[in-house]
Amino acid sequence: MKRLATKQCTIAEALSFTGIGVHNGLPSSLIIQPAAVDSGYSICRKFEDGRLSEAFPLVHDRVARTYLCTAVDLGDAGTISMIEHVVSALSGLGIDNALLVVDGPECPVLDGSAAHYVQAIIETGLVVQPAEKKFIKIKRSILVRSNDAFAALEPYNGRAFDVEIDFENDVIGRQRMIFDWTPAKYASDVSTARTFGFLRDAKILRQAGYALGSSLENSIAVDDDKIMNSGELRFEDEFVRHKLLDAVGDLALAGMPIYGKFRSYKGGHGLNALVLNGLFASEQNYEIVNAENLPLEFDALEDMPLGLSSQGYIRSVG
Repeated sequence: MKRLATKQCTIAEALSFTGIGVHNGLPSSLIIQPAAVDSGYSICRKFEDGRLSEAFPLVHDRVARTYLCTAVDLGDAGTISMIEHVVSALSGLGIDNALLVVDGPECPVLDGSAAHYVQAIIETGLVVQPAEKKFIKIKRSILVRSNDAFAALEPYNGRAFDVEIDFENDVIGRQRMIFDWTPAKYASDVSTARTFGFLRDAKILRQAGYALGSSLENSIAVDDDKIMNSGELRFEDEFVRHKLLDAVGDLALAGMPIYGKFRSYKGGHGLNALVLNGLFASEQNYEIVNAENLPLEFDALEDMPLGLSSQGYIRSVG
């Protein structure tokens, strides 16, 4: 049983998603495909004539832009933005290898969270692959700052996130979430938290070519002291949970899951990218460790979310 928690895995079959880009407002489709052992996450562009671009690794040094979302550079195929939600779902569920195929410059926003990705992955299941999971174990603390905001990676016996936000707004205010990762807790406590924004910023963003596809169907809209969406928040602290969701996706661009603690205050995509740059600035900051040499405290077969049986969720190969 414990052996399967230490093995690499990929999705059992390809999954397709369609929607619109939250920033460009254009139709967008995304396919998540199974991928081979040790391939990690990669991404390619599908053109209108059906051709596929070269597949590029989804890693930190391909980050091209971090304003409002994370965008990655695909060379002659341009950039693809809003990759953080789908990559968060993959990393949050402990998936090691996957190929993303996107037909435009932006991944679909869906409902503004990672919930649709997570549900589809759970329904189709995973395949356990015949190779050990590898982790990036943090050996030395890394800290990056921007005024009073910061992001940090620290040695820690586990995979943990400590995220705090602080807005001068009565609806949001100061919120903090400390999260010791397991796939089940990610699915239930993080994946459904939606992105959010302020109505006061909407006009300026749209004039600049952003948030053209934003709506109450895919974002929480805050107007001074009230929320414009009908219905209740999914969590009382949904805002900080979404920031944590983003951090899981951004940090997955390390290329392997991080074994250590991530902390941030007033953070975002930019600081998340900078802390990875700081991590890889010196090989003294980390080491690559096989999962079998780490005290993993969850069992991949019995820790799965949403009440699905392990027999229907994980399959072995090799």
